[in-house]
Amino acid sequence: MHLRFACETVSADGARAIELRSIEPTALVVAGWTGRDVAAIEHHIEELAAIGVPRPSSVPLYYRVAAQLLTQSPAIEALGDQSSGEAEPVFFFSQGEWWLSVASDHTDRQVESYSVAVSKQMCAKPVAQVAWRWRDVQAHQDEIELHSRILEDGRWVDYQRGTLASIRPLAALRDGMPGADAAPEGLFMTCGTLGALPNAKGEGIRPAAQMEIELHDPRLQRRIVHRYAVSALPVVA
Repeated sequence: MHLRFACETVSADGARAIELRSIEPTALVVAGWTGRDVAAIEHHIEELAAIGVPRPSSVPLYYRVAAQLLTQSPAIEALGDQSSGEAEPVFFFSQGEWWLSVASDHTDRQVESYSVAVSKQMCAKPVAQVAWRWRDVQAHQDEIELHSRILEDGRWVDYQRGTLASIRPLAALRDGMPGADAAPEGLFMTCGTLGALPNAKGEGIRPAAQMEIELHDPRLQRRIVHRYAVSALPVVA
């Protein structure tokens, strides 16, 4: 299974180039509890606790997940109707360089109430088809905006919105991952998320039939956007 990316680089004079790459994922790490602000971390912990998710043993945590769960398909299937996505910056290592894109840590929320690790293993992880060279954005990473929308009651609504300033510096987060000093070709790591914006009913984290995830780089005036649909499979007892 290979993923295909349009990898964009920016030279010192501002010239841009795009190279198409086919990458075989060899490992996938999902970083959790990555907020830079202690209050924001506690908010997300409480947000998840409201749907029955136990508190983490430490922060951040690095969950190993099957690399085969990564997908660029416009549609995924999930068991039951209790799963939902989270927009996250995602690192991957290819040909000696780190690259940045956007992914969704789609998670089974019912299973998450008794095992976060198992819940993350149960769902596909959608990822975009465009990536930026990390060293082109590292110096202004805190300006990069992370955004998601969901289709709710027949219309698209904001689900998450913020900047990477709310997440621990990505390079430090990456370097704290076990084995980061010997990163293999095809290693992917999602880097954490933002809290969900509540709807009119006061619901935060919630399922949706469609989701759109986005990274926006206002300094270099570019975006990475990926949209996917979710089909709920019947739960057979």
